[in-house]
Amino acid sequence: MSIEVKNLSRRFGQFRALDDVSLRIDTGELVGLLGPSGCGKTTLLRIIAGLETADSGQVLFNGEDTTYVDVRRRQVGFVFQHYALFRHMSVFENVAFGLRVKPRTERPSEAQIREKVQSLLELVQLDWLADRYPSQLSGGQRQRIALARALAVEPRVLLLDEPFGALDAKVRKELRRWLRRLHDDLHIASIFVTHDQEEALEVSDRVVLMNAGRIEQVGSPTELRESPASPFVFSFLGDAAALEGHVKDGLWHGHGLTLPAADLNHNRTVAATAWVRPHDIEILPWQSDAPGIPVKVSHINHVGHSVLLELERQDDARPMEASLPIQIFEELRVAEGAALVARPRRAHIFENRT
Repeated sequence: MSIEVKNLSRRFGQFRALDDVSLRIDTGELVGLLGPSGCGKTTLLRIIAGLETADSGQVLFNGEDTTYVDVRRRQVGFVFQHYALFRHMSVFENVAFGLRVKPRTERPSEAQIREKVQSLLELVQLDWLADRYPSQLSGGQRQRIALARALAVEPRVLLLDEPFGALDAKVRKELRRWLRRLHDDLHIASIFVTHDQEEALEVSDRVVLMNAGRIEQVGSPTELRESPASPFVFSFLGDAAALEGHVKDGLWHGHGLTLPAADLNHNRTVAATAWVRPHDIEILPWQSDAPGIPVKVSHINHVGHSVLLELERQDDARPMEASLPIQIFEELRVAEGAALVARPRRAHIFENRT
């Protein structure tokens, strides 16, 4: 089943949580809602679920307007960050809960409930824990039980709000890969909220990157990485340095350097910023007349087979980072306090907007 939202807006007092948001998710898609805290992603998810009401706009399931349909009739599976399991119920009864509270005319028989719950516990690979209680489970096990409970009512869509946010890094990595495989088996429309870009880019078919109640860009992980639509998208998806300059005739000029800017092929001079990743910065020994950005090493951080240099800029702009292979670092004999020249090998260049 497809999900579509049209022109959704929502205010909380003077705060605009959503500002004219439109989006479509097709059957079988796993879409990640990504963005900083307060950008509107959880509000959007809750409006789709029916847990919040929009001030304006529509929510459609398979083209049918469900904007004012009660949450209990939407057949939505919702998984929360903190599990929301009933502590006084066993694992089995937690998963069975949604089936037992159905109206009597829709409620399965006890035999059907037992069969359904057993199959779901096998699906999340925790059937051996049916008689345990939530307090006896690990965080990762609780989250899988929460997912099984959401699936028990045979949802038409699956919504997950920071589902792995309360877990440590190793368990998060294991569970998001497991979720991707499970989603492929279920083949329903799924949306999950996260502020972790690595998580969104690894798991999602498409990523919706939000900022201040609006959608900045929608695309595959590859599209967002390689063709960011704005400086916000580029800088949110990883560390980046901003170099001020100008562009004319498809070339960016700044700091004595020239870089290609094919998308900005103006025949007039326009102010533009070059955004550069740490691994795209070349470090050279200090020369007073060398083109590039004069910097001083403020900190050296060894990260596996590479070295991350924190660099103070002599033009008083924000500090920048450069990532070097350890062999290059050793050849340069860099030390804290050393004066160097930084040059971008490549950059994403955006025209400055006033």
